[in-house]
Amino acid sequence: MTNVFYGLPCTVASLATASWETMFHRTWMMAMGTCSFVEYEAMLFEKLAASMEAAVAVIGGQGTHAILAPYLDRAEANATRLRSKS
Repeated sequence: MTNVFYGLPCTVASLATASWETMFHRTWMMAMGTCSFVEYEAMLFEKLAASMEAAVAVIGGQGTHAILAPYLDRAEANATRLRSKS
């Protein structure tokens, strides 16, 4: 959910916050031994997919928000999903 209205600093802050929350939840799951194989796979494949989408945005000259959008969307979705598990 990118919000171009607030500009790049707020987009980056949202990405950082959602990423930190996701890392916290996943690290906690690993420490407790409850992190599933599916979650480990998701850690890898979501980053690959976001990188490919961002590369397409770079090649297409779509701008910074379009480049960050795949990462932000996934990080926010993960944070929301993992928050509901705890």
